[in-house]
Amino acid sequence: MFSTRKSRPWFKSLKTIVFSGIIAGTLDIIGVIIIYAVLLDKTTGERILQNIANGLFGKAAYAGGMETAFYGLIFHYIIATSWATGYFLIFPIIPFLRKQKILSGLFYGVTVWLMMNLVLLPLFNVKMPPFTLQGVLIGIGMLMFFIGLPISLITHKYYETISE
Repeated sequence: MFSTRKSRPWFKSLKTIVFSGIIAGTLDIIGVIIIYAVLLDKTTGERILQNIANGLFGKAAYAGGMETAFYGLIFHYIIATSWATGYFLIFPIIPFLRKQKILSGLFYGVTVWLMMNLVLLPLFNVKMPPFTLQGVLIGIGMLMFFIGLPISLITHKYYETISE
């Protein structure tokens, strides 16, 4: 009578979307900080998060310290969960996604990179460094493995369990 699966199937869907958004968002932000702040020493973790907050707060994000960095982290998870939602919703419609969970996840990561860097970030006037081959390859690679693949695998697992 109180089974989540039978009485509230939307709850399991929502749980899957939020879970995949949190996992993908966490992998992505950790990857970005490790690569750009630690390995390449180009920036700081705080500055990376402020750059995300820049999309909403503009240049004031850089003067806001840890407060705007925290907002940047929240926005980052909202964005990751939005990408998870999009994939979750198109999954039952596109057969390729169901048949090729690894490849579709990697392609989704490329799609996310293209949409973020060529459409959404410019639309929100986010400060972007110039495109370089190294930067593009790192960015696409990170989104393939840290966003697209986890979202695909988690979504695939969800749809496998509801079809059993």
